[in-house]
Amino acid sequence: MADNPMLSFVRLDQHYPAKRPAAVRAEDFAEIADRYARDDAEAQSSRCSQCGVPYCSTHCPLHNHIPDWLRLTAEGRLREAYELSNATSTMPEICGRICPQDRLCEGNCVIEFSGHGAVTIGSVEKYITDTAWAEGWVEPVRVGPDRGQSIGVIGAGPAGLTTAELMRARGYEVHVYDRHDRAGGLLTYGIPGFKLEKDVVMRRVERLRDAGIVFHHDFAVGRDATLADLRGRHDAVLIATGVYRPRAIKAPGVGAGGIVESLDYLTASNRKGFGDAVPAYDDGALNAAGKDVVVIGGGDTAMDCVRTAIRQGAKSVKCLYRRDRANMPGSQREVKNAEEEGVEFVWLSGPEAFHGDAQVTGVAATRMRLGAADASGRRAPEPDPAGGFRLDADLVIKALGFDAEDLPTLFGSNELSVTRWGTVRIDHKSMQTSIDGVFAAGDIVRGASLVVWAIRDGRDVADKMHAYLRAKAKAAAAQELVPA
Repeated sequence: MADNPMLSFVRLDQHYPAKRPAAVRAEDFAEIADRYARDDAEAQSSRCSQCGVPYCSTHCPLHNHIPDWLRLTAEGRLREAYELSNATSTMPEICGRICPQDRLCEGNCVIEFSGHGAVTIGSVEKYITDTAWAEGWVEPVRVGPDRGQSIGVIGAGPAGLTTAELMRARGYEVHVYDRHDRAGGLLTYGIPGFKLEKDVVMRRVERLRDAGIVFHHDFAVGRDATLADLRGRHDAVLIATGVYRPRAIKAPGVGAGGIVESLDYLTASNRKGFGDAVPAYDDGALNAAGKDVVVIGGGDTAMDCVRTAIRQGAKSVKCLYRRDRANMPGSQREVKNAEEEGVEFVWLSGPEAFHGDAQVTGVAATRMRLGAADASGRRAPEPDPAGGFRLDADLVIKALGFDAEDLPTLFGSNELSVTRWGTVRIDHKSMQTSIDGVFAAGDIVRGASLVVWAIRDGRDVADKMHAYLRAKAKAAAAQELVPA
């Protein structure tokens, strides 16, 4: 056993880090589970079967070397495990916390298919890098020789930060422009602390700032500078804004007070956690305390909203979703966590109208049933003749997803080509937009997606920008050699 610590899944059961009791964790915004003790991390890592075709790696957007760093962890070679994990991901401890492992790596684990329960990959990934931070193994960004070229990154979310780090390491001057007063994008203001504590994000940002990356906060492209202005300042520009325009509900009464957007609600809560002054929270507009709350939607953002409302002391919290549990897009683990904490799910139901004039008092809902499969392969919801019902509500939170903002107009750049969905159109070989030297990556290209895909896109576009800038520098050098 000393020679081969692996394949212990035949004798060791799957074991995740223990969650705090639901009643206790619902009182605060701390993460709901601690990280593994070392012995537990080693034991759970040793359950890996070291299969010849690692489906976990194949189904990870970053293609992390998962079996390899699991083996290193099982062998007690934790620093090597961290270095291997860090080689493919700029934010491994963040992915370990918020990736939907049940749909990606763990959901495709070979021993899961055999009925033994998947290796707890995400929890081990979190343990590895949290330990690396605690032990001082996370080194400063190693900045290469100055190349005399600069890039501008629009958006300080995971795609933008990943590109900024990788380009700074190659020796480029990097400026990041973001509309918020803190970097991190949805990592900072969209995802609640019980899934991702904010010091985890801020220490990543500080590491980038220490590397010489310049952050321009409260900077809105289109207001403080046009896209053309940024092109004039930099040798290349990356658009990594994400998608922030909330999808609308068309129903009578939707304009009543107390019907709010999910991101406004989550941002207010996260700002309050930072200690910021948040008038809309303090006056109750974006605060669920003592209220009957109805959240409309079935994705991860809806799960964030219902669990936040519980922690704010809501009187009741219901989640209204038009499909059934098996067909919801959000993580099943998050649904389970929410149910443990007191959220009631109202499946196969959709809003038909909102009661109340100046202030919402209830939601008139219609029952749904699942019909034929739609283009996504999921069965499409349709109204059920069985009729409807009413839910009392003092606060309704719309969490139906996000679309792209009108960037050509917003950026004052009509030549920026977009798709029919409003996402930025790119040449997928070069990752350039319709404007020379302007690249795009992350959700603004692929639509609302996962953080891990944004990191992957940031990694890919850094390679493309580097190739472009090297060619640009070479062409400039050649031009200087041409006789006048």
